Amino acid sequence: MARIFIVEDDLTVAAMLRHSIASQDHEIMHFTDAEDCMGNMGMRPDIISIDYNLPGMNGIELMMRVKEIDPMAMVILVSGQETREVIVDAYRKGASDYIIKNESLNANFANAIDNLAANVRLRKEVEVLREQIIDRHKYSSILGNSQAILKVLKLMQKVEKSNIMVLITGQSGTGKELVAKALHYNSNRARKPFVTVNMGAIPEDLVESELFGHEKGAFTDARERRIGKFEEANEGTIFLDEIGEMTLHLQSKLLRVLQEKEVTRIGSNKTIKLDFRMIAATNRNLANEVKEGRFREDLFYRIQGFLIHLPPLEERGDDVILLAKNFLSDFCLNNRMSQPELSRETISFMLKYKWPGNIRELKAVIERAAVLCENNTITPEDLMFVTA
Repeated sequence: MARIFIVEDDLTVAAMLRHSIASQDHEIMHFTDAEDCMGNMGMRPDIISIDYNLPGMNGIELMMRVKEIDPMAMVILVSGQETREVIVDAYRKGASDYIIKNESLNANFANAIDNLAANVRLRKEVEVLREQIIDRHKYSSILGNSQAILKVLKLMQKVEKSNIMVLITGQSGTGKELVAKALHYNSNRARKPFVTVNMGAIPEDLVESELFGHEKGAFTDARERRIGKFEEANEGTIFLDEIGEMTLHLQSKLLRVLQEKEVTRIGSNKTIKLDFRMIAATNRNLANEVKEGRFREDLFYRIQGFLIHLPPLEERGDDVILLAKNFLSDFCLNNRMSQPELSRETISFMLKYKWPGNIRELKAVIERAAVLCENNTITPEDLMFVTA
């Protein structure tokens, strides 16, 4: 189905044209003059039928203005003029078809619409396929061919060039920091800093200083000025890992920084304007944290500008083996060991195992197995699991 504009001041001719394509299930809109047509170009018509002799502006002039707005729009000029010079001029200036107003008008118009609509369908199919193509070279650090991980890569490709905040969710060990880094290094900020802050690893009394910085003498042990992580990330990206670990007091301060794009160091009254992109990650269900009163609702909505959820390893199928072989190769290369093989039984076992620790657990298990195995083959018995 195509969106079609018919620009025709003769209501009888317009009704004939509309009737000739009524059975083709297109979305058809009729305008009586150029001004009405131009005012509705925001609807992005696929095909525009234009009467050559419109009042106030001829069809050639309207076509050229339409092409300035949307070069992809296909134009049919409908005219009573049959002179060769006029027809050649119309095609030269961008018409997709030129139809004479005679006894064959309806049939010729229907055929022209049918042909151009086929081009529209083909173009839209190509656009869909283009959107589905993933440049794997950009995401070489994120291994996997499962549908679950390809869905993640498609989302990353859509958002990488934007400055929109991204919230990455998923269980621990699923690779949230890898995704954040890939987003940064494929963004327009790639040459600027990428600053990581693990909110769960900083003592509570030091978090504010870590994020926003402090002046010399601001508190005991503040022996010199310190630049906070947000300042470090100016013009680049700041990645707040495990944002769900923040206290409500700090959440309030973070919300203000995100809204105003400025920080104030502890012990200072001076605000510092910043330009940064924030990516956050959590293994918690923040919606539940909001309900329980542990996470601010306004901050929750603020940070989830674009949501990317990482699947657990058990949902990634054969990616388990691909990742295992990659970890095995790296480990053996770094330790100057010959690389063992994974037995069939081991592969079968690994595909059935749930991997509660996700990729982090897989990496540790494979590296231990490389050390333990004999006869250059990893067996299920070599896969030692450490339970919590």
